[in-house]
Amino acid sequence: MKQLGDAEILLNLMPTLSNALPRWKRFFFTLGLAFILIGMANPQIGTKYEEVKREGFELMICLDVSNSMLAEDLTPNRLERAKQAISRLVDRLKNDKIGVVVFAGEAYIQLPMTVDHSAAKLFLRSIDTDIVPTQGTAIGKAIELAMGSFSANSKANKSIIVITDGENHEDDALEQAAAAAELGIKVHTIGIGSVDGAPIPTYVRGQMLGYRKDRTGNTVVTKLNETMLQQVAAAGEGTYVRANNSKTGLNALMDELEGMQREEFESKMFTSYEDRFQYFIAVALLLLLVEVLLPSRKLKVFGGFNLFKAKNK
Repeated sequence: MKQLGDAEILLNLMPTLSNALPRWKRFFFTLGLAFILIGMANPQIGTKYEEVKREGFELMICLDVSNSMLAEDLTPNRLERAKQAISRLVDRLKNDKIGVVVFAGEAYIQLPMTVDHSAAKLFLRSIDTDIVPTQGTAIGKAIELAMGSFSANSKANKSIIVITDGENHEDDALEQAAAAAELGIKVHTIGIGSVDGAPIPTYVRGQMLGYRKDRTGNTVVTKLNETMLQQVAAAGEGTYVRANNSKTGLNALMDELEGMQREEFESKMFTSYEDRFQYFIAVALLLLLVEVLLPSRKLKVFGGFNLFKAKNK
């Protein structure tokens, strides 16, 4: 203004000019923006307690991974068909716990009892016939291991589902199933395969080289031992279902399991912080509203000016 002329004369020519109002507008806008950024960070102050209860049942899947499960009388083969069925079963679970035991000549826990169904599917994909080095079909060991895998002191209903072709039965499966029934654990069985049987293919690096042969050079044919699986289910007070290419039997068993009474097996107290972002956003909106309503020039009603009026000295 000094470069344009006499400052006092220019101020009289611009009575609405204000140096303070634009500064206040910038102040309110900057402060409002700062409160928006703080609100977006979602500050959490104070605590609240939430009790989370889970109701459901506990289910252990005993899956046969012996070489006979590679037979292709079910599409694509017995093992993959069983894994697909278990994956669909996991999708139907709610707050229920699930665990997986794999067995051949020995039994191992592949997945401990968990409510993390995504983890169950992840572990399921890694199962193949090489996961257990000893060949055979140790159903009794699998049932015994599954019995000890349930949550201690849990009040939830418990069940075991054995998925196998039942061949090469070599241990006390009937005794273990009866022992499980005495503890209130039902043992269900699903027969994978056909009674007529199928040869067992051999693969090297994904390429099929032929079929397994016995010591005399004859092709080994693996057949479903349906009678034995029916006996195991009867001893375990469970149900036997035979799987084929059109159905796997798990849906029928799941309908039965879902009919069981779900009981509360877990109750935990969670501490969480209360969100306070809304207060900062509210203050930010108020500050921005003030910035919008605040004029950048003096209002004429407050100007009290008289254009070209000489200033008294």
